[in-house]
Amino acid sequence: QVQVVESGGGLVKEGGSLRLYCTASGLRLSSTYVGWFRQAPGKEREGVSCTSRSGGEKYYADSVKDRFVIARDNAKNMLYLQMNSLKPEDTAMYYCAAGPKGVCLSPDYKYWGLGTQVTVSS
Repeated sequence: QVQVVESGGGLVKEGGSLRLYCTASGLRLSSTYVGWFRQAPGKEREGVSCTSRSGGEKYYADSVKDRFVIARDNAKNMLYLQMNSLKPEDTAMYYCAAGPKGVCLSPDYKYWGLGTQVTVSS
């Protein structure tokens, strides 16, 4: 049974930084593309960033480009999202996902975590 677990969310002031962490049991993250998604209240889940098996390809939503950095450590079975220059509009539940069924940034993945809340105050 595959279990994906996120951590690292919290409350931060505008302009601050947070680092999110993701790991999985029952699945080697190195075997698949992985991504970060977010969902704010009343909004659809959206792709934030995703990366290829080796980490050599990285994709970002326009809204986070140049502020967020995705990284993976396959030896540790970990995925990270470094979030800098955070804005109130970044407030959302952030999800880690593995095993895309289509486009990397599309929220159509086989495995999902339960999410970690990120709140950015102004």
